[in-house]
Amino acid sequence: MLQALGGPVPPNTDHAVSVSLPSWRENVGYEEGEDWVISKMKCGYPRFFVHPIIQKLAQEIVRRVGDPNLESATLFPSLKSARICHSFLLSKIPAEKAYKARIVNFIPSLHTEAGSTVTSSLSCVIYPKEYASITKQVWQHSGNGISSRRGEFCLGALEDGFLVEDKGFATAESISQGPCKGPRRYQSVNGVRKGSVRESPPKSNTEDGRDYAQFIEERFGRNLSTSLANQAKLAVRKRIAGVLTADAELPEALETASSEGRVAGISEEDVLLYPSGMSAIYNAHQTLLATRGDLPSICFGFPYTDTLKILQKWGPGCVFYGHGSSEDLEDLESRLKAGERFLGLFTEAPGNPLLKAPDLKRIRALADQYGFAVVVDETISNFLNINVLHLADIVVSSLTKIFSGDSNVMGGSAVLNPHAQYYAALKETYNRDYEDTCWAEDAVFLERNSRDFISRIEQINATTEDITAMLKESPLGKLKEVHYPKYSPTRPLYDSLRNANGGYGGLFSVTFHSTAEAIAFFDTIEVLKGPSLGTNFTLSSPYVLLAHYGELDWARSFDVDPDLVRISVGLEDVHDLRSRVQRALDAVQSVRQPSA
Repeated sequence: MLQALGGPVPPNTDHAVSVSLPSWRENVGYEEGEDWVISKMKCGYPRFFVHPIIQKLAQEIVRRVGDPNLESATLFPSLKSARICHSFLLSKIPAEKAYKARIVNFIPSLHTEAGSTVTSSLSCVIYPKEYASITKQVWQHSGNGISSRRGEFCLGALEDGFLVEDKGFATAESISQGPCKGPRRYQSVNGVRKGSVRESPPKSNTEDGRDYAQFIEERFGRNLSTSLANQAKLAVRKRIAGVLTADAELPEALETASSEGRVAGISEEDVLLYPSGMSAIYNAHQTLLATRGDLPSICFGFPYTDTLKILQKWGPGCVFYGHGSSEDLEDLESRLKAGERFLGLFTEAPGNPLLKAPDLKRIRALADQYGFAVVVDETISNFLNINVLHLADIVVSSLTKIFSGDSNVMGGSAVLNPHAQYYAALKETYNRDYEDTCWAEDAVFLERNSRDFISRIEQINATTEDITAMLKESPLGKLKEVHYPKYSPTRPLYDSLRNANGGYGGLFSVTFHSTAEAIAFFDTIEVLKGPSLGTNFTLSSPYVLLAHYGELDWARSFDVDPDLVRISVGLEDVHDLRSRVQRALDAVQSVRQPSA
């Protein structure tokens, strides 16, 4: 059952979303950046650890257009997303160093066939290596970077001459930025910066007699087709809208889609897809700024770490209510009555990792009265268990989690409420600014994985209720607390959102009376261990250590225990899973102090 340190989770998966960190000590070593852990990392959660394929592609890009000894590259699927990174980087480095950061664009070569065959552009932010920690923030927080499957495609296309540098872009970009100041080796000749264009052209695709269709077929099989990818994206959008529920092959499922969705009047046109859940959140925030102007936001409840970072680092900042309590809402209301105005309120239903539900009905009433948008992240419970769309302007979700389940593809979505106060204005902005950067092959995998998500969620709901009941009934004092919507003090708020057949989800957290007990439980429980949640297999992590290692005291100030262990329940047999949990509880008892 246990996967070795640094191996993919699930095992033997080239594009795994999680990575094995099987012991408490190894999680701490990972956070401390200790070589005995980092050197064994074959993969990682994609926004925190750049996949080896993408690392190799970035190195090849720098070899061709930069200085491998001095420079690095961060890769994006579009010029727009690259410019976001470039702009953020320039805002953090000395002005006199700005010339060292640049964007290099790669486009399909003239030999690439048009029509239904998939192609990809690639936009690369090139910068001195000492600035890597800055661009990593954009990669992590925005979720806009390329996926490993797109990276695999682009690396093959680059090597085979089907992806080439856009030298016309380099010229136009450097001219638009004005004269390039700095050392001569960075200055331009005819508007093109030295070091940004390789003199020798890439290998022609005709040298070995291969054409583009053959390149696609040999490297990627039949998963890369524009028509197939577009159908897959349509099916995913229909599922998220709630109008497609059939567990069937793609053509049949699309033909049998109903006209009734999550709320009256919704359609797939109100669903936007993104390469990750954080990208959906980042772009929801950007869309609100573009629609409503430069206003601060509200972060309500203890959030997933990158949501708060997005609101703090882009735009005019945010007011943070980390407890998400009724007292926090009283304070917010007093601010509003005093004349403060906000862009939007971002919250999770329920929150991560304490699984508390926000008072969305009261939030909605305040939003309507004082004119701010409501953005709800429903990732943990998902729309089959709860209905929050009618109380939100935008509902965001990480499709990487239970919607996919297989932990082998990233994805995200934003759903617009067609009855919300800002719907028309948001729709206009999305229609103008939205770009589809979801890679074709990722969409195909996401669609296939999600066909049976209804039945999977039903099973996971039932198993999780059984396991959490077992934990609640264990001898008094063995556990400090079980965090689960069913046992939360905010259960009435959760129940007010719950669908008729909805459950309480597949995620729960447990806390202990000492760090030693937490370590004993985590190290003993025989499940896969690593970041992420919503997987088809049970997955555990010392979540607070991983998400907030550098700010544990801050997390504790919001009642988030640093020794918390989070468990995402999968599709295993419930009796088997109960026995694994019991052995972990026995380990807790074995290290307990007599006075505890």
